Amino acid sequence: MSKQELDQDNKKSSDEKLSRRNFLRMGAAVGVGTALAGVALNSCTKEFVTSPGAAKVDPIETVRLGIVGVGNQGSGHFKYFLRIPGVEIVAVCDIVEDKVKRMQDWAIEAGKPKPKGYFNGKNDFKRMCAEEDLDLVFTATPWEWHAPILLEAMKTGSNAASEVPVAVTIDECWALVEASEKYNKHCVMMENVCYMEPEMMIYNMVKQGVFGEVLHGEGAYNHDLRNYLIGTEYEGDWRIKHSIKRNGNLYPTHGLGPIAQCMDISRGDRFDYLVSMSTTAHGLQEYATKHLGADHKYAKADYKCGDVNTTMIKTVKGKTIYLVHDTHLPRPYSRINMVQGTHGITQGFGDLTHANLVHIEGLTAPHSWEPLMTHAEQYKHPLITQMEAMADGATHGGADFIEDYRLIHCLRNGLPTDMDVYEAVDWTVVSGLTELSVANGSKPIEFPDFTRGKWKTREPLGIITN
Repeated sequence: MSKQELDQDNKKSSDEKLSRRNFLRMGAAVGVGTALAGVALNSCTKEFVTSPGAAKVDPIETVRLGIVGVGNQGSGHFKYFLRIPGVEIVAVCDIVEDKVKRMQDWAIEAGKPKPKGYFNGKNDFKRMCAEEDLDLVFTATPWEWHAPILLEAMKTGSNAASEVPVAVTIDECWALVEASEKYNKHCVMMENVCYMEPEMMIYNMVKQGVFGEVLHGEGAYNHDLRNYLIGTEYEGDWRIKHSIKRNGNLYPTHGLGPIAQCMDISRGDRFDYLVSMSTTAHGLQEYATKHLGADHKYAKADYKCGDVNTTMIKTVKGKTIYLVHDTHLPRPYSRINMVQGTHGITQGFGDLTHANLVHIEGLTAPHSWEPLMTHAEQYKHPLITQMEAMADGATHGGADFIEDYRLIHCLRNGLPTDMDVYEAVDWTVVSGLTELSVANGSKPIEFPDFTRGKWKTREPLGIITN
């Protein structure tokens, strides 16, 4: 090898050792769209991890819980944790003191000890994590606070769980993986759609081979949120600010998660790359002008996020996923919820109030559909059957209670959680990658391999039961 070739080889080796964090900082400095166009995000220098794997935690007889964020969704989880055996809610944290006091009252009314309240500003969760002896910290705050709270929880010795998504940026996703591995703590995303009856039944059918080999899926978050985004639903109007600042699929996990499970993503296959494109943005500005007046700040805002974002994902094993984000225009709700294999197909709207349809070769009349629930007697997921009475009355058809119960069940029995940190970041990182693709003319963007190759040997999720 000549000296010139050797110098080139050494330079290449040095470049490959460029740390991920420095690389992303460089991207931020020169314009992330330009710096990251068409490049892989899976090569990085690891500071402390040698053997990635899901956390393995000893059984916890009574799970001591701290909850951060008790608004609409967080207060629902608080209520369900009060009903679940083996949980002690030790602390509750929110920036609004009245919300904390409300949860304390709920605990007392339920015959439980009064949890300690933390409400001294946005960072008071750090004091909670430092002062309390917690087994689990659960957050249902605005998205940008999820990763900081999860990281603080794991650093101070707690397992961590979050409402969707677990992070906003790609770098935060890596930080969560690193912390979970370093501290051997669970880091779980609470994706309730994976516990809804149609999705669980479809997963059961997939695992029993009803659809043959699954090749394609379609999912979405198609939900008219205009009145929520410009209204008072979100404390401090936090959610509309993402639509003003970011352009991509801002909320991918509801539609993507169940399909990823059916395809064994991070457990035998993995996302390889995506391409993404967005329409122009008109819906929120027009709606704000009509309902708030032309002089309102949200009527004058310059919205980055296109009204409809469409993304295509390819897996390493050649499967494809079509994913949509559509929350700024008038439309009925839909998650699409389509899974297609060599022996059949199912699709629907994602809940039992609308049609979920199925076609199974040899069982369904040719070129026709039939209701998915026609096959409920044979394929209804056993977890749904076991927990129907216990979850009765809970939101989202009982799914919110079931996901909370399963998390506590796994912690109390020293079991792997149903979804671990790798699934949490694999599904979440789609947002950041779509932003890069959109910013770069829909160029393909490669997925990071958060498992560093372990996806090839990780066990698929089975048919879980209690």
